[in-house]
This record gives sequence, C-alpha cells and structure tokens, in this order.
Amino acid sequence: MTIEVFLDVFGLGIKTLLTVILPPLLISLLVGLLISIFQAATQINEQTLTFAPRIIVLFLTLLFLGGWMIQTLVDLARNILEKYMSMI
Repeated sequence: MTIEVFLDVFGLGIKTLLTVILPPLLISLLVGLLISIFQAATQINEQTLTFAPRIIVLFLTLLFLGGWMIQTLVDLARNILEKYMSMI
C-alpha cells in the first residue's frame, strides 16, 4: 500500500465521517441556540430545560437519519474492501 492509497482512504474516511456527523450536530446546535434564546428572553435558568429537549431532538434525528448514516458507513467499508484491498 503506497502513501497515495493511504491518503486517499484516509481522506475518504474523513469526508464520510463529516458527512455522517454533520446533520445531528447542526440540529443539536440549532436546538441549543433556540433554547438559549428562550431562556434569555424569559430569564429561566433551569439546567434540565437545556438538556432534555436537546437529547430528545437528537434521539429523533438519529431515529430518522440512522438508516442513511449506517448505509453511508457500510458503503465506505464496502468501497475500501473492494477497491483498495484488491491493490494489495
């Protein structure tokens, strides 16, 4: 395995990781921002108010996008096994 092949696999893995992790991360960030704005407007400083909705929304996001996320990771593994292992 040459350094070019290694860098290609590494770059593809990082790109896939960012593609898979970005939707739940952005949704969690958006929900946290909305809750923070709500807390600033109402002056309610309850810790569970920030934690519980983010966990629920993140769980629902993973429930709806989990199949796509797993399929993307399986496609990456299949691509690596088929394409790059044949070079060895």
